[in-house]
Amino acid sequence: MTQELRLFFIALQFLTRVPVPRRLGFEPAWLQACLRHFPLVGACVGAWAAAIFWFALLLWPPLVASTVSLVATVWLTGAFHEDGLADTCDALGGAVSRERALAIMKDSRIGSYGAVALVLALVLKVTAVAGLASAAQTDGLAWAAMALIWSHAVSRAAPVWLVWRLPYAGDAEHAKAKPLATRASGRGLGFALVWVGVASGAAVWVTVWTEASSWTAALWVALSALAACASATLCCARWLHHRLGGFTGDTLGATQQIVELVGLLTWLAWLPFTGGSRA
Repeated sequence: MTQELRLFFIALQFLTRVPVPRRLGFEPAWLQACLRHFPLVGACVGAWAAAIFWFALLLWPPLVASTVSLVATVWLTGAFHEDGLADTCDALGGAVSRERALAIMKDSRIGSYGAVALVLALVLKVTAVAGLASAAQTDGLAWAAMALIWSHAVSRAAPVWLVWRLPYAGDAEHAKAKPLATRASGRGLGFALVWVGVASGAAVWVTVWTEASSWTAALWVALSALAACASATLCCARWLHHRLGGFTGDTLGATQQIVELVGLLTWLAWLPFTGGSRA
């Protein structure tokens, strides 16, 4: 087994419930190195979401189909990132000190800020994907499928950028995933951004090839969605630096969720310009 394939399986095991080969082995340093493949794992999760969405659309209305797709996706990931979103909002929702915020994140109980944020995020996801179903009904499944795959892939590059850009805000010696408490390498970030480029190129090509969009519209969607997701990542980084002085594992999950939503909503906003219409 090549090292890159091994790192991909480590990333897959870390981010999802998918079983990996037993002969894989594990070294703590691999967890840090596998960051480069987070976007690729995200694309796999997005493909799963798109497949479930397509099958569910054969049986139920778009709103139900999108809910089924989300349930299947949350099951696949074990609500890994959603848990981080809830903990982060609980910690940073109120005007508390840095030390108090970090202590709240360690508390396994969910508070009002976390509960509200989690519900709103899930509702937004369900309605956004249901809106994308109009594209599946008019221009084929390609538009909705690529929106899901692209958003899941690109949103998982955001945590990689945070680990590269910011220091760890908590106690690195007692971090649950200690290797992630050290800064990512520039090479690892570059590798992750290559996957983002591949996902964007594939999204443009597939939507044009399936006649779900023109070249001009597809390029504008990809560029505007990239700009929106990059802006969301930068805003999260600035906010975390201001409130915590760095990142924690929970804030990585929260950032992924925010960027994923931004990506989905950007793709949805472009529907009127590609022949589809909002559901």
